[in-house]
Amino acid sequence: MSASTEGLTLGAVSAIVEKKILTNKIRIYRPGEPVFNPDTGQYEPGPPITIYEGPGAIFPIGGPSVVLHLAGQAYAHDASSGTDCLSAPVASREDTVTVVQADDESAVGRTWRVIDIGETSTLSIVRTTWVDQNTQTTGAGV
Repeated sequence: MSASTEGLTLGAVSAIVEKKILTNKIRIYRPGEPVFNPDTGQYEPGPPITIYEGPGAIFPIGGPSVVLHLAGQAYAHDASSGTDCLSAPVASREDTVTVVQADDESAVGRTWRVIDIGETSTLSIVRTTWVDQNTQTTGAGV
């Protein structure tokens, strides 16, 4: 180990990653318990439950790819993205990730559906969660 990295701790590395890479504020949430509406006699979705709100970043994992359909027909499929979150709990499939604050205004408000639980390792500084984008807008009026 070199003298310049000898005193570097995992906490110090986490602080650097949070300050320099995970510059967005993201929220991970899931549907709340259904609530009975006596006026309609139906159960309606309850308010969402936030499981994480804090530093994070969305990173694309490449561009559109071609996937073979079961019938053998090729179709274009947008590749998934990954979201990196510092100190976030493991997200579950079907949780939703949204960008709350970002330097890039076009990212704010976009949502992604978690398609796989977060990757975990023994010595992890960030957790990568695989997501698929739900929304995308140009910011222009429709």
